[in-house]
Amino acid sequence: MKRHSGFTLIELMVVMAIVAMLMTIALPRYFSSLEASKETTLKQSLAVMRETLDQYYGDTGAYPDSIEELVERRYLRQLPVDPIIERSDLWVIIEPPEGVAGRVSDVKSAATGHARDGSAYAHW
Repeated sequence: MKRHSGFTLIELMVVMAIVAMLMTIALPRYFSSLEASKETTLKQSLAVMRETLDQYYGDTGAYPDSIEELVERRYLRQLPVDPIIERSDLWVIIEPPEGVAGRVSDVKSAATGHARDGSAYAHW
């Protein structure tokens, strides 16, 4: 009588159960780290744009009329993408105080919702 080599159904089911259990542990951590990286990227993009606006103001004595002007005048290579909404054209523009030249003194995210720490993205 010949003996057939291979796996039994029970062995395959045990392996599949172990893989499924490992996935239930790994996937929540993966998605949590993905959200954390998006939040970190958003904070960094806001910091870079705010610093660039300050440099522009220091160089010209006025704020730019649009954030695209920062790219045109080579203060930024390109507008950063908001990682939460995955768009670079929806930044919320904050105008400078009365009497200050220009139209863009600050930027904020247009993303709705809250970060992992409970703060709203729109308030960053």
